[in-house]
Amino acid sequence: MITLLDGPLGAASEIHAAPHWRGIELLSDLHLGEQAPATAHALAEHLAASDADLIVLMGDLFEVWIGDEQLDVPADPVSPMAQALQALAEAARRRPVAMLTGNRDFLLGPEAARRLGWTVLPDRCVLQAFGHRQVLVHGDAECLDDRDYQRFRAQVRTPGWREAFLARPLAERMAVARSMRDGSEQRKREQGLAGYADLDRAEMLSLLAAAGADRLIHGHTHRPGDERLGPGLSRHVLSDWDLDGQHGPARAEVLRLDASGLHRRPPSRLASRPC
Repeated sequence: MITLLDGPLGAASEIHAAPHWRGIELLSDLHLGEQAPATAHALAEHLAASDADLIVLMGDLFEVWIGDEQLDVPADPVSPMAQALQALAEAARRRPVAMLTGNRDFLLGPEAARRLGWTVLPDRCVLQAFGHRQVLVHGDAECLDDRDYQRFRAQVRTPGWREAFLARPLAERMAVARSMRDGSEQRKREQGLAGYADLDRAEMLSLLAAAGADRLIHGHTHRPGDERLGPGLSRHVLSDWDLDGQHGPARAEVLRLDASGLHRRPPSRLASRPC
């Protein structure tokens, strides 16, 4: 278990690494579902092999999540989703696993956290580890130029909308989610990543200043890379995972933090392949 401490970004908004920890791994945007068997298998193999003291899932772990009742939908035990859920639960029994929600899986609730064993993080939190303070966000809330999305996000994050949506039959919720996903996929095909807003620079700097942090780490944009934001300030964008050929070349990456710095690595399954 990890203990969430109060901090400048709010109540229960900070994780402090234990002195004996040797490594922390961050993963984002796996978009797991029945359509992604290779990605699910790579995640399961990586979680089984990882020696990280903490694993942080940075949002959009699932392609879609329409309520924790999904855990009880009958499924083939060797299906991609069943395999991924089992791997996550087993990983959480061996070390702490923390979860940020993203724009695809913000309806992950307390029952999923209880059964899978992870700690739910607030939308914006601080990781104090290895001499650095890192602000962790999924990234969608900071894409301020996408005003249509920000209006939509503000609506669906209200308790009233959430309660009303989760009260609808599961099949109806699935149909709504499928329609929204299809719209998003069509936008990707028509506009590519260039059609999506990036995080607002002033907002990123404001977050770092408020938290007294020197690094911002996020996913969401599917544009992995590192950028200097100012003197002593940087941002680090996580890769999405797609080993099923859904959106171009295969890709998957783990960001590892340790005493020597910040390192981008392939998951264990890919790292172990012979050249």
